[in-house]
Amino acid sequence: MELPPSYRQFLLFANGWGSDDDCCLLRVMEVGWLRDVDPPVAESWSAPKPENSWSVPDELYFMYGQEQDSIHYRGEYVPDTLLAGYWDDGVALLNPHVRTAEGEWEAWYLAPWLAGAKRYRSFWDLAMDELRLRYPR
Repeated sequence: MELPPSYRQFLLFANGWGSDDDCCLLRVMEVGWLRDVDPPVAESWSAPKPENSWSVPDELYFMYGQEQDSIHYRGEYVPDTLLAGYWDDGVALLNPHVRTAEGEWEAWYLAPWLAGAKRYRSFWDLAMDELRLRYPR
């Protein structure tokens, strides 16, 4: 399987990051489809709920950054996402259903305290946002 470029580069460079205590991006041998690696999480986040209806229109779904509302995610994509890591009671996922022309996959952060998924255009964007939050200037 061809991985998204920014995630592939990360794995080639670091092959995982952090510890189980705070932030853990998984090593390549631990990465897998969410439905296989963590079925309860896949099931709970993909179950239809009024706020994450499968009918999220593209103009709401394809909004990133400050304008994004995390309730606008497509739960039907959840089981097919690639589990990349865990932190702050949440999961970092890569969504192969949404790809850029450069081959990047949409990246998600799901946590029980979020109303849905915080979505990014790529793994790189997710990682940079997390670094900015953890290590502000």
